Amino acid sequence: MTDSFLVRPYQSPPNATEADGRRRSPQAVLARLSEPGDRSLRITHTEQLPGRGEVHANWPEGIRDEVLDAVRAAGIDRPWAHQARAVEHAVRGSSVVVSTGTASGKSLTYQVPVLSVLLEGQTAPNRRGATALYLAPTKALAADQWRAIRRLAEPLGTAVRPAVYDGDTPPEERAWAREHANLLLTNPDMLHTGLLPGHRRWSSFLRALRYVVIDECHVYRGVFGSHVAQVLRRLRRVCAHHGAEPVFLLASATTAEPGASAGRLVGLPVAEVTEDASPRGELVFALWEPPLVEGRGERGAPVRRTATAEAADLLADLAGAGVRTVTFVRSRRGAELISLIAQDRLAALDRTLAGRVAAYRGGYLPEERRELERALHSGELLGLAATTALELGVDIAGLDAVLLAGYPGTRASLWQQAGRAGRRGQGALAVLIARDDPLDTYLVHHPEALFERPVESTVLDPGNPYVLAPHLCAAAAELPLTDADFAEGPAPLFDPTAAELLPKLTDRGLLRQRGRSWYWTRRERAADLVDIRGKGGEPVRVVEAATGRLLGTVDSAAAHTTVHEGAVHLHRGQSFVVRELDLADSVALVEESNPPWSTSAREVTELSVLETDVEVPWGDARLCFGSVEVTAQVVSYLRRRLLTGEVLGETRLDLPPRTLRTRAVWWTMAEDQLTDARITPEILPGALHAAEHAAIGMLPLFATCDRWDIGGVSTALHPDTLLPTVFVHDGHPGGAGFAERAFHAAARWLAATRDAIAACECRAGCPSCIQSPKCGNGNEPLHKAGAVRVLTQLLRGRPTA
Repeated sequence: MTDSFLVRPYQSPPNATEADGRRRSPQAVLARLSEPGDRSLRITHTEQLPGRGEVHANWPEGIRDEVLDAVRAAGIDRPWAHQARAVEHAVRGSSVVVSTGTASGKSLTYQVPVLSVLLEGQTAPNRRGATALYLAPTKALAADQWRAIRRLAEPLGTAVRPAVYDGDTPPEERAWAREHANLLLTNPDMLHTGLLPGHRRWSSFLRALRYVVIDECHVYRGVFGSHVAQVLRRLRRVCAHHGAEPVFLLASATTAEPGASAGRLVGLPVAEVTEDASPRGELVFALWEPPLVEGRGERGAPVRRTATAEAADLLADLAGAGVRTVTFVRSRRGAELISLIAQDRLAALDRTLAGRVAAYRGGYLPEERRELERALHSGELLGLAATTALELGVDIAGLDAVLLAGYPGTRASLWQQAGRAGRRGQGALAVLIARDDPLDTYLVHHPEALFERPVESTVLDPGNPYVLAPHLCAAAAELPLTDADFAEGPAPLFDPTAAELLPKLTDRGLLRQRGRSWYWTRRERAADLVDIRGKGGEPVRVVEAATGRLLGTVDSAAAHTTVHEGAVHLHRGQSFVVRELDLADSVALVEESNPPWSTSAREVTELSVLETDVEVPWGDARLCFGSVEVTAQVVSYLRRRLLTGEVLGETRLDLPPRTLRTRAVWWTMAEDQLTDARITPEILPGALHAAEHAAIGMLPLFATCDRWDIGGVSTALHPDTLLPTVFVHDGHPGGAGFAERAFHAAARWLAATRDAIAACECRAGCPSCIQSPKCGNGNEPLHKAGAVRVLTQLLRGRPTA
């Protein structure tokens, strides 16, 4: 298998340090990285972001001297100004969000007030007069914060008793945490399924709860964010029952309107601290476009070398030179593949180097994750290929470079990932490697879209009825619902739509009404009605058929596209092929195999309009937003050559269709408009289809979504509109807010879509402009020039106001 990955003989790049031991500058590392062959032609833009100085302030009054002594013992004499402002809010009892850059010391803004209040609580008879709850989106981040708190609080002795409470925690440690811990580190999933349903067993902890810390809160967007918003409202409700009203302390990457976003998340007014007073080293940021390859794609289209293969080459070069590097990639499979190729190339130079590069992703078993985290902290690993499981604030100090294998979906995530290098004020290198798709191609040729635009705000909808209904059931199981839970006020507990759902839940037999109270009366646990990460059911276990060994799990919603029969599945450097997918038992049986290709699923979609909420005239065209029903079915998969992406063949699949009701934006066009745009009936389906693909690809630039969070349908005559129509819909039940954001940004979104298609150098369409990797119709028909003319005509009618 390894021979199939070799691209060229390994050329050892220069060491990361000069002869006198000084670190090589990021400009020098980039210059030498681009030397072999024609690599310099792949750099489309280089942005040099200067460093900045630091601004200090004094700690506010109200912090215990013992805590300040512990902070000084950790090497911090004075806080940065933004840290002091955030701590002042916390001490005053005001919920606050800190939204500053990576490595700006956000952790200290909640650690200091939390430790101070825990010390005060030691005077209580049970030494638990005050408690705090820390919520992280990943287990790895909670474990990292547990280590950090233990180090910082060591001088305070047993006054601070932190405990991790997650799915990996043994029963005896859970019992200790419930009885003795005064700082609990967990995640929203465990809060939803464990702590809240069993709140009476946690009464001594909850009645003393002073602070709730929500770390990396920008992650809580879309459907997942809407679920977490309901979990936090249930937490506030249970705390009030036990006599507590905790203050919320939130930490976020740089986002737009962080106070408003945090307020939507927790349901309370939240102050914001956004001026970053920490020092930052120089960052050199390069945009990198892989070259065209000799092979051809679908319909003879030109294709570029994959971002995965390009990132693996660069990771091997950097790690081989002693440049500590992390490569971020969107998929688990991509992380495994980059690691595997880089290891192979390093082994050709020195077999001992191959073991210093690894993959880090979700889906690993707990002991595998812990070992990788340990190796990363100790410096044993020089290079890491990681999914966003590592993007979050896990402390991996000392990195020299970050590679991004594809745009991560939002500018907020881009800067979060790029900020992982140079975390101690040192200069650093970041390289965005473009995938062969419309958005990435647009960005590497329009650097202003990255470097001159503000970051996005977080999109979530706490009033989504598909999200809200199961949480009302869970809340009723915790404590009976009453009219007080739906009362209007400055900080209402539940969205106004909640009261409208109660009769429906009662009619379905999920709740029972007695007077003005609603009760959960079923035997099963109400919290089990919903998976807050929106994965749609029990995870699918990936099992090696020959041995019965459990390799990991795959989200139920992703099983049709990732572990279908014939799919290539990578796990810790080993390649497997799925022999059978048993949806009834949620098991995918795999066998070890080393094919020189990857697989990608294709699905077909049908859509019907349920209700049109808004319709806006664009001349004779119409832009609409409303509710739709989508039926999707995975029908086949493609085999693609690993390094070039060349299509080797297509295999049909027989999987059941899936139906969801969601939200969509769509536009229709009149016959006269199409005539003016020189769109004949013969090219109309291809023109609309091409515009749909490109619009889906470009939407993540305007809504905080991934192209896999959304879908689309186009038709020359839709039965509900009776006109040529293009739909773009959310991929989650009830919607996720992305289509609504697209509706409001339609003029800018569709103009950028048209420009991206027109600027592409190909003749008839390619993956960089109008071809989609998940098109169930085999990217047929597509008409590139027609798509440009359709969008140009549509935009002529857009409102001027």
